[in-house]
Amino acid sequence: DDAPRTSQQGSGCANTPAPPHPTTNHTRPAPFHLTELVMAGRGMPQGMMRPGIILLKDGTDTSQGKGQLISNINACQVIVDAVRTTLGPRGMDKLIVNQHGQATISNDGATIMGLLDVVHPAARTLVDIARSQDAEVGDGTTSVVLLCGELLKECKPFIEEGVHPQIIVRAFRQAVALAIQKIKDIAVPIKKGDSDELRRLLVKCASTTLNSKLVAHYKEFFANLCVDAVMMLDSHLPLNMIGLKKVQGGSLEESCLVSGVAFKKTFSYAGFEMQPKDYKDCKIALLNIELELKRERENAEVRVTTAAEYQAVVDAEWDILYDKLKKIQDSGAKVVLSKLPIGDVATQWFADRDMFCAGRVAEDDLNRTMLSCGGSVLASVNDIDAANLGFCGHFYEKQVGAERYNFFTECSKAKSCTIIMRGGAEQFIEETGRSLHDAIMIVRRALKNNSVVAGGGAIEMEISKFLREHAKTIAGKQQLLIAAYAKALEIIPRQLCENAGLDSINVLNKLRQKHAQGGMWFGVDILSEDIADNFEACVWEPSLVRINAFTAATEAACLLLSVDSTVKNPSSQVAGANAQNGGHPGMRGRGVPRR
Repeated sequence: DDAPRTSQQGSGCANTPAPPHPTTNHTRPAPFHLTELVMAGRGMPQGMMRPGIILLKDGTDTSQGKGQLISNINACQVIVDAVRTTLGPRGMDKLIVNQHGQATISNDGATIMGLLDVVHPAARTLVDIARSQDAEVGDGTTSVVLLCGELLKECKPFIEEGVHPQIIVRAFRQAVALAIQKIKDIAVPIKKGDSDELRRLLVKCASTTLNSKLVAHYKEFFANLCVDAVMMLDSHLPLNMIGLKKVQGGSLEESCLVSGVAFKKTFSYAGFEMQPKDYKDCKIALLNIELELKRERENAEVRVTTAAEYQAVVDAEWDILYDKLKKIQDSGAKVVLSKLPIGDVATQWFADRDMFCAGRVAEDDLNRTMLSCGGSVLASVNDIDAANLGFCGHFYEKQVGAERYNFFTECSKAKSCTIIMRGGAEQFIEETGRSLHDAIMIVRRALKNNSVVAGGGAIEMEISKFLREHAKTIAGKQQLLIAAYAKALEIIPRQLCENAGLDSINVLNKLRQKHAQGGMWFGVDILSEDIADNFEACVWEPSLVRINAFTAATEAACLLLSVDSTVKNPSSQVAGANAQNGGHPGMRGRGVPRR
């Protein structure tokens, strides 16, 4: 009882040293179970210091709360600024060079977002919505990124003032539901009964898409080309039945539309020039067979004792090849296409019998020929017959620029077409192909969607006016948030003005006045540098483009607003060692023990 005692403040027990601070403990913490975590907070007297518990690995980056939310919004603003100037007919192009030194010039939002190597996890959401917009409707990829970024920018002051993110999310979802319903109410239906009127409308929709592309000066030519291509398809409008081929050289106006299948002449052996290049009403054999002498397998061994035995082995190889060629000829096919090589012997054999052959045909070209001309891609010639062969009314080979192309027209099985694009620089042709893809997608959506709206920021201004008036009928914070959503929609006409060098404040004030007076289709007119009735000016686009853009932008903004914490795990030391040693970073190296 007389032993001296050392009293420590807040400890509650004698001779018990205070536990070290977690920052001074340099030893690796022992693994613990969930039960230890639960029991750590139980059974302790009041005021007793709790032991430090490490939940995550050393080096784990964690951030949460309002600061993390603001950081995600700021990161998205950087992505938006990268594509902001590409919007509209006067939008600028971006030159992007990848890690291999390959340069790409484009003003397509989905292309630019796909080439950007975005590492911020929240900013990648904008890349995803741009890709989804491009896959769904083909156009409006820059608009959807701008809308999402502006929605986040408008709600940023509310976050800083302490408004709960879920309140903002509910308001935004209510606003987008009202906006979509308003678009459906005011959209102008397409009259499909009048073919001339339908074609005129489709051409205007394609021209509106091409207005902001690199080929804007040739929009009338390419708009008619795209409409003709889509009208050649069947009622399902399959996109894979439209082929886009690029031939360098010549002018853009030398581009042509082929009613059928066309692809570049493949590699050929001696004897190819002796083959006929023009057939009428011919049968086509589609093969996945290698028509040449096969190499022996590695480590193969054939033991022969006499020259006669050796000759028998050689003759057997030739007999197998000639048997395949004879069965193809007996089937009645005049054109033979194969995904695998066709050797010089087979090429000369077909030439002697007035048959055409092409080996190493690309898989997509072979499949499109099968879907257009009928037949099946055969892996064996044993069952080849007339039912497995395709048929086309006219096959011929033609020189296009510096290349030779094979054409299959008057196809019996399905309707298909091929667009052969001409142009100077390779990058210019690539951008032309992306522009035509967007225009074709818009024409397809216009046929399937049955309604159009005016472009040039007209529909955004009308929805903004509608939401402002609706917000006045709501009490509470929802009024301010829906009004903020309405203000965010004005980013489209504002950015169109800024990219064209116009006074955006003056133009937006005129648009607000016109829409308040009932002019629902008034938007930005780049040519007159003023406002105009864009529906009368035939600046049209399918209503599905705007509906999908509003929905995707709102959902992405709500997703980012719902994230209040980010946990970034450190890279594994074993993965890093494997990568340095030339192995796969996600696997253990040979001889590396498990940890």
